[in-house]
Order: sequence, then C-alpha cells, then structure tokens
Amino acid sequence: SRIVVVEPITAIVKSTDETVCAPVTSKKIESWSGRLAFILASLGAAVGLVNIWKFPFTLGSSGGSAFVLVYVIAILLVATPIMLAEMIIGRRARRSAPAAMENLAVEHGASRNWRFVGWMGLFALFLVLSFYSVIAGWTAAYLFKTASGSMSGLSPAEVGENFGNFLHEPWQMIFWHLAFTVATVFVVSKGVRIGLERLVKVLMPALLLTLVALVINSAFVGDFSAALDFLFTADLSKLTPVVVLAAVGQAFFSVNVGVGAVLTYSAYLPKEVNLFRSAIIVALGDTMVALLAGLAIFPIVFANNLDPGEGPGLIFVTLSTAFAQMPGGVLIGTAFFAMLIFAALTSSISMLESMTARIYEIRGISRTAAAGTIGAGTFLVGLITVLSFSTWENTYPLGQFAIFAGKTPFDLIDYLVSNVLMPLGGMLYALFAGWWLSRDSCLDEIGLDDGAMFKLWLLLVRVVAPLGVAAVFVFNLA
Repeated sequence: SRIVVVEPITAIVKSTDETVCAPVTSKKIESWSGRLAFILASLGAAVGLVNIWKFPFTLGSSGGSAFVLVYVIAILLVATPIMLAEMIIGRRARRSAPAAMENLAVEHGASRNWRFVGWMGLFALFLVLSFYSVIAGWTAAYLFKTASGSMSGLSPAEVGENFGNFLHEPWQMIFWHLAFTVATVFVVSKGVRIGLERLVKVLMPALLLTLVALVINSAFVGDFSAALDFLFTADLSKLTPVVVLAAVGQAFFSVNVGVGAVLTYSAYLPKEVNLFRSAIIVALGDTMVALLAGLAIFPIVFANNLDPGEGPGLIFVTLSTAFAQMPGGVLIGTAFFAMLIFAALTSSISMLESMTARIYEIRGISRTAAAGTIGAGTFLVGLITVLSFSTWENTYPLGQFAIFAGKTPFDLIDYLVSNVLMPLGGMLYALFAGWWLSRDSCLDEIGLDDGAMFKLWLLLVRVVAPLGVAAVFVFNLA
C-alpha cells in the first residue's frame, strides 16, 4: 500500500501554571489511491441500510413528497456542511477521530477535552455495528430464502408468519450475525488499498447497477406513476413539524456524519483531492441512491395495494409478499436482497475501520488483531439485539420511565445512538470546525477560495447546521 508519512506534532498546552509539551509519535498511515476510491468508499459508508431500508419506510410514514422536499434541503444545509467539517478535520490531522480532535484542539489553543467527541463517536459506532450486523444478517438470510424459492407463492399471512418465526429463532440470527461480522472483519483486516478500496470498487458499481435495474423493472411491473406522485408531487399540507424534524434527522444520519467515520476515511485522502467537490459528490450520490430506492420499492408496493408506511417490516414482510406473488419474483427478490447486502457491507466496514484505526494507533498491534478484537466485541454486544427480538422481546429494562416505556434492550441502544450520540457528535464536529479551527486551516483543506462559497459554508457549519441538529436533538428527547 501507498504510505503517507505524517510528521511529528508537538502539542503545546498553556495553563496558568505551566506549559506542557506533548509530542505525538510519528505514525505511518495508508492512503486511498485517489479521489475516485475515496468517493466510492465514502458513498459506501453513507449508502447503507439507512438509505435502502430505513429511508423508504420513514418516507412512507412521514408524508411522502413533503418529507422528500425537506430531506433534500436538509442534506444541502445540514448534513453536507457537517460532512465537510469532518473531512477537513480528518485530512488536516491524519489521525483517528480522538487523536485528530485532540491534536487540532491543542494546535489551535483549545482544550484537549475535544478528544472526547472522537471517543463518543467511536462508542456510537461500536453500538451501531453491534446491531447493524444483526439486521444485515437478516438480509443475508432473506437472500438465501428468496433465491431458494422457498418464499414463492406464500400468502401475505404466511410471509408475515415466516418473518415472525425467523425472529424467534435466535440461533439462526446468531449464525447470520456471526457470518456478517466475520466478513466485515476480513475486509478491514486487509487494509485500505487491499481490503476497503478493492471491495468498494466492486460493490458500489454493482449496487448502483442493481438498483437501476430494479427501478427499470418497477417501471414495467409496478405502479410507477403512483410512486412518482407519492415521491415528487409536493403536498405541502403534509408539512408538519414532525415531518420536518423526521426529514432533518434522516438526512443527518443518511450521510453517516457525527461519529467520525467520514473523518477517518478523510485521514487517508491525498492532499491534492478537492474536499468541497468530494463532499458535494458524496451528498448527491447518497441522495440519488435514497430516491432510487424509493422508485424501486414504492411502485411494487402500490401495484400490490400494500401499505407504504408499514415500518421496518416494509422490506422483510411487505416487499417479500410482493416478491412471493409476482412473476419472476425469485430473480427480482434475489437481486434486491443482494443489493441490500452490498449496501450493508460497505457501511459496516467504514464503522469497523474507524475503530480499528484508533486501536492500531494506541497499541501498535496488527490491523488483523485490532479488527478481530473489535469484531468479537461487537458480535457479543450484538447478542443483546438478537435476544431483544426473541427471549427478551417483552423485557423493558427502563419501562418505569415514560420516555422508555415499551423499549426493549435493543430499542434503548438504538435510542441512545440515534437520539443522543450521533446528533450531539455532529453538532460538536460542526462547532469545532466552524469556531475553533483557524480560517487558514480550513481554507488550506477545503478547496475553495476565500469568497462567497466559503463564507456560506462557514455560516452553515457555525449556525444553521448546529441549530438544525439541536432542534432534532431536543425534539427526540422530548
């Protein structure tokens, strides 16, 4: 792999009593081969189950076109400025998230405690990966179920019962959870060039081609005009505060900001790559995939008189019902679940890579050992999610509190990550880049002149994005 040598940094912290010099050991880190590899990897990190699984059912239950309108605006004004802030921090420091935040904070005369923003993100990633691999395991199981033809001809009630039975067989879920975790660890253990870059160069084009093919298929076998109306005919009567906040929250999580994954990938980025253009391409690509997923799914939903607001069961029950009954459903369903696995894997490796980079930095252990250790930890914690859908499905640890009533252990983990850690992390990354990093540091990295566009980014990252995230944060905690 190509190696980028990072020069030693001497961190100087001033206090009323003394000046402490803390040299940061020189490290060697790998790098992407160029902008294309970085963009594909960043798209892979952003385009996960959130886009293809969560976006459609959130959209379906949140007003359709009204949700899409706010979502696109939020991508431009909230998510993309924060993503660019993480990119600037990552490439400027060329370290993992905690080390990057600490080094740049000290360099700019701020507190070392900014490192805890990085650690908070890694903790969030650990929790997310623990349950993400369980859900991804469902997609792998349903790929084999669909490809084998065992789902063909099943009635809606039988498809629902099949999914219910699957969730109540913990050993099946554990097997697929383990298989997905092992695949993720294997890729990350191979490094940036050999593992991550080679995989995303294959999977991302495959994902996009499969998604386009599914959209074309939906145009012929589904109610495409109804889907277009649902997605793009603006119905402002459905624009409620709840829909607005749901769309802002979805946009924020869609591009995978707030946890340091974008920061880590940016640390491997060559200096000549323009960050501003890269951020715009990733944001547009991520939005395009989310909308294409809607165009692939909703025509089939409407043609079969199914409920677009079904919720998480939209993929595993609602669409599986359509695949079971339509001509060519085995082929179409197999392609669909294969695409989901592609999306899940490209996203999961970004999470594991962010944590592996930090362990390697601290301990100096091999990449394989670091990835394997973290993978084992996420697998074990993931058993909480497995049991939450079976043995512990009626267990509510904090049920005595109204806000947590009816929440299983998995629900509590998801709530902590989605409603606390990610919004808080995103807001702090934006504030740090906007207010604490020097103007010269930002200009040196961002790829813009000191003109109107740069000033617009500063306004968004300093004020608009933090306020948008804060609104979602407060609403979710209410």
